[in-house]
Amino acid sequence: MTHLIRLTTIAALTAGAATGALAQNGFEWGEKNVPEFEPLHPLQTRAPITPTSVDLVTATVAEGLVHPWGIAELPDGEGLLVTERRGELRHVTMDGTVSDPISGVPEVENRAVEGSSSVQAGLLDVKLGPDFAEDRMVYLTYSKPVENDMSVTAAARGRLSDDLTALEGVEDIWVQSPPSPTRMHYGSRIVFDGNGHAFITTGEHSSLMERDFAQQLDKTYGKIIRVNLDGSVPDTNPFVGVEGADDAIWSYGHRNVQGAAMKGGFLWAIEHGPAGGDELNIALPARNYGWPIVSYGERYAGVAIGSGLPRMPGMEEPLYYWDPVIAPGDMTFYEGGRFEDWSDDLLIGGLVADGIVRLDVEGPIVTEEERILTDFGRVRDVEVLDDGSFVFITDYEDGQLVHADLAEGS
Repeated sequence: MTHLIRLTTIAALTAGAATGALAQNGFEWGEKNVPEFEPLHPLQTRAPITPTSVDLVTATVAEGLVHPWGIAELPDGEGLLVTERRGELRHVTMDGTVSDPISGVPEVENRAVEGSSSVQAGLLDVKLGPDFAEDRMVYLTYSKPVENDMSVTAAARGRLSDDLTALEGVEDIWVQSPPSPTRMHYGSRIVFDGNGHAFITTGEHSSLMERDFAQQLDKTYGKIIRVNLDGSVPDTNPFVGVEGADDAIWSYGHRNVQGAAMKGGFLWAIEHGPAGGDELNIALPARNYGWPIVSYGERYAGVAIGSGLPRMPGMEEPLYYWDPVIAPGDMTFYEGGRFEDWSDDLLIGGLVADGIVRLDVEGPIVTEEERILTDFGRVRDVEVLDDGSFVFITDYEDGQLVHADLAEGS
């Protein structure tokens, strides 16, 4: 992303910045996995830990959700839609009423990773379509079981019934190819750009053989996809007409993108690194984000990734990276009026960092970081509500939906 960053801006913003201290304002960063990798500029990682004056109060809205993954607010105070990874979509009201499973949800792959108890597959994101007020269309991403015991990332849509009990006319709008035997790294978020398009984020299924597919344009592993709302491909996509490339690809060289949000007309995306190297990027058309050739992390066994380098010409630099990782869930820009100090800041669910990671972003530069609500552990998704407060879900067998607002008198 160096083409977006003016060196004079960096110089002004990074003057006096911390460049790798292990403790800031009482926060311990922890040891780097790859300490020999230096950032491109001082604020590309470990921005100053800066507590804000926002005084939060939280209330548990619902408990007993089984590994909840995605949240979408319904209009007119009707509550929320929440996905559970095992394959159920529920309607949850702000007074804590949790519905029976909404019918019509596609069958999902939800088995553990082979040889492990870890489960990554299932029902993933949920979003209300941009024209929900007219057509009541709801969009889902999920791990779709296919032939020969394989699976793929897929996106589907269906009409939510007026009584909130069923999805009707459900159809896939995009299906990853080729099928994978590895039940890991599915992505996957779906985000609308306001111009009739849907971005779908994916993963590269993690295995040593398949991760290289993130660099191959005839496969949709490790890619960000852009389609029209009905699943057709926009003729303005960057690889339309390119021989051997999938027309739906927007950007490539990603590892496992589990968070995305629109801001300023750009798609911002956050992806899991290996041991070190979680990345925040702006996903630009036809750009290569490097995986698995370059990374600011290393393999879990301590072995170098790809070239063994953190950067290479022709591959995009992350706007920001973490080492050690935060293991990011979804993210959202705070654009409500409740917390003035957080205007336009990023709120990111943390699965290893615990709680929510707040980033103050000025243009393409992260100027400060804060860790909040860390007592809640693994946070998978964060959603700012229409009234400016926010909700988040915790990724556990007995997961919670939690509401956060300003403390009284703040």
